[in-house]
Order: sequence, then structure tokens, then C-alpha cells
Amino acid sequence: MPPWTTAHLPDLTGRSVIITGANSGLGFETAKALAHQGAALTLAVRDRSKGDHAAAAIGGDTTAEVLDLSDLDSVREFAGAWSNEHPQGLDLLINNAGIMATPQRTSAQGFEMQLATNHLGHFALTGLLFPALVAVPHSRVVTVSSLAHRMAKRFNFDDPMGAKKYRAWGAYAQSKLANLLFTTEFSRRLDLDDYSVGAVAAHPGLVATNLQGVASRMRGNNLEFHVTEFLTQMISQNVNIGALPILFAATAPGLPNNSYVGPADKWQTRGNPTLVARDESATDALEARRLWDWSEEITGVSYPF
Repeated sequence: MPPWTTAHLPDLTGRSVIITGANSGLGFETAKALAHQGAALTLAVRDRSKGDHAAAAIGGDTTAEVLDLSDLDSVREFAGAWSNEHPQGLDLLINNAGIMATPQRTSAQGFEMQLATNHLGHFALTGLLFPALVAVPHSRVVTVSSLAHRMAKRFNFDDPMGAKKYRAWGAYAQSKLANLLFTTEFSRRLDLDDYSVGAVAAHPGLVATNLQGVASRMRGNNLEFHVTEFLTQMISQNVNIGALPILFAATAPGLPNNSYVGPADKWQTRGNPTLVARDESATDALEARRLWDWSEEITGVSYPF
């Protein structure tokens, strides 16, 4: 079988798509490929001007709307406005936006910023858009995780916000583990209640984007930034290839719920997309249910299961 590439993308004319964090990096490349196939795209971004610039560069039926995933008020405002403007429903939601290994900060609601952005915001967004997803037969939710989920052996329910001990990379890994636990439990509930909504996850492997240098810039460490940038360029694949697992997860027909897509090489760092394994901690059914219940409680967003 030949490697899967963008040439395998189906015609997406008339399909509605939301991609979070789509003004740069993986989100932007994913959006470009989907727009080329005719999808009607909403780029959900924090910065309006950057979003408008990205939408203009992508072309087609592409618009940008403001969404700050770290702020649950912004998530509710975005989901409500989008649903009102698109009564026909939502074909595809790609939970792509993320921040990586940043210094300790808290969100508008007082949550640890990486967990708030990477997991809780997407959990709430998916729940608030769930009626729009149900309205379209065989809609799909793709949540972007990371190889870094393996660094978190379990979700730390004793100190989920890192109030007692904060480690930047540990917090990032936990948020990426949460992405996979969310997909695991979401899939179980969708199958149990016989919804046609699909829930899958993907990761890009090692990719050269601007995400790697953000934390060192925030710390004001120029040496760390330049070293990180150099190493990233040396060992990573380009963003066009890195977007392929997300595109595969978003469009490949017949993917079972809870599928995980990543690069095909031995270490899942490079190559064309295929179904890949994840750490056992990401498939723990009891932990996934516990995280789901905790996420509903802390965000105030409940799913109608």
C-alpha cells in the first residue's frame, strides 16, 4: 500500500470544520489542506488579526473567530455564537491548539494554564458543540496529543494544577495524557449510547513549529531559545508532513472510535501516518472515567450521555 498523503483527501465541499489554533503551525497546514478540498473552515484563534491574516492566506470558504481556550467564558461565547450561525451542524472539530512547557501561570478561572488550554478548554468546547456534532451524521472529533504523554505515568488528581509542585514539562505531559484519556472515555460513551459521532486522536511526531521556542522566550532565555530552535530543525520533520496524521485522523473512512494516529517509524517520530500505540496510562478506563467526571465538574460543562 502506498504511503498516505494529501492526495488521499476526499472532496469536502459543503463540510463544516472548526480547527483550534489554526493561524500557524500544524493547525494552519491542516486548514490549508482541508480548504483545498472545499471545506468551510472556521479558524478558532486567540488573536483576531493573526486569524484574519491566516484566513486570507488559506482562501476559500475560510473565516477566523476569536477563541481563548484558557478562558471558559470565551469558550462558551464562541460555541454559542458558532452554533447560532451554523444551524446545519458541525462535520469536523479538530482540537489542535496547545501551549508547551510554559512557566507557571493560571487561567482566567484560576486553573494551571497548560491544563486549561490543552485539555479543559477543549473538553468544554467539544461538550458545548456536541449538539452541532450530533446534528451531522458521522461527524468526527480529532484531538491532537503528543509523544510527551508518555512522560506522565498517571494523571495527578492529588495536585492537578501543580499548586504544590510545578514542573513545566510535567504539566505539559499531563495535559497531553488528558487529551488521550478524554478520547478514550468519549469514545466509550459515544459507543454505549450509539451516537454516530466519531472520536479519535492524533499526534504529529517531532515537528519543527514555533511552539518549541515559546517557553524559552517567555523565560527570557535567548540561549535556550536558539539551542532549542537549532536542535528542532536538526531532528524534526517539516510541518507539512507533521500535519498528515491529523488529516488522516480527520478524514480517513472507517476509523474506529479511540483510534490513535501518528507517524509510521519505529519511534513514532517521523514518517507517513498510520495507527499507532499509546502508553498504557492513556488507555486506563478507570482513570479516563475519573478524569471525565472531574472535567465536567471543574468546567461546569456536562455532556448529554
